[in-house]
Amino acid sequence: MGVLDWLSERTVGLTRDVADSGHVAVYLRQLLRGNRSRSASSASPAPPTVRSEGGVQPPILLIHGYLATKGSLHLLEQRLHDRGHVVFSYPLGHMNLGDIRQSAALIARKVESLLAQTSVKQVDIVGHSMGGLVGLYYVKRFGGRRCVRKLILLGTPIAGTWSALLGVVFSPLGAAGLQLLPASPFLRELGEGPLPPDVEVLSVSGQRDYFAPSASAQLRGVRHVQVPTSHSGLLVDEPVVDTIDSLLRASVSKT
Repeated sequence: MGVLDWLSERTVGLTRDVADSGHVAVYLRQLLRGNRSRSASSASPAPPTVRSEGGVQPPILLIHGYLATKGSLHLLEQRLHDRGHVVFSYPLGHMNLGDIRQSAALIARKVESLLAQTSVKQVDIVGHSMGGLVGLYYVKRFGGRRCVRKLILLGTPIAGTWSALLGVVFSPLGAAGLQLLPASPFLRELGEGPLPPDVEVLSVSGQRDYFAPSASAQLRGVRHVQVPTSHSGLLVDEPVVDTIDSLLRASVSKT
């Protein structure tokens, strides 16, 4: 490798590091909005009906991740809303430390209530990080197969992550930290049984995601898309929104 090639590679690496640092700073500002962050769809008039290749598109439920708040979703929620989607989210306790099963049960009750009180027939779910595991457990164990059209796992450590040890150290009373560890009883339980054929599950991972590397974010039989960003960048990097928007609008593939 020549000197110019070496300098070019290091410059690109430094640029990426700076960009990722910026993503973290923006993410932390959103995180500090807390669980009282107002939903974008409730802050302005309802957008026109969204249509995709398959017809009218369902509203989008965003689920935040471990050690996060509803506010962490604010930018993603706003940008999807600006693209014409109806978007909503729910707080999952203090920093989402609790049992993933309980969070999935809460999501099940919220979605059932929404469908019962409106003309909505189904929802799409985008779950960031551990939020994807919440969505997946809901779909597999709590009847979500009837209520969910698409589930996008956004930087979700399907195979677990040793990074969760940091959460275990600082929040030892939270069940979620232990459930996120590779080969945990929870992850083994989640992996049992096939995916519901009625729900299209997709996985999106970041090339520079060290919390949920692409290898840990892939699920057998599920389409996987990789984007050039970090774990926090999945929520604040605007090109990622274009990827999510495209996946949601595409016709559901039948296998």
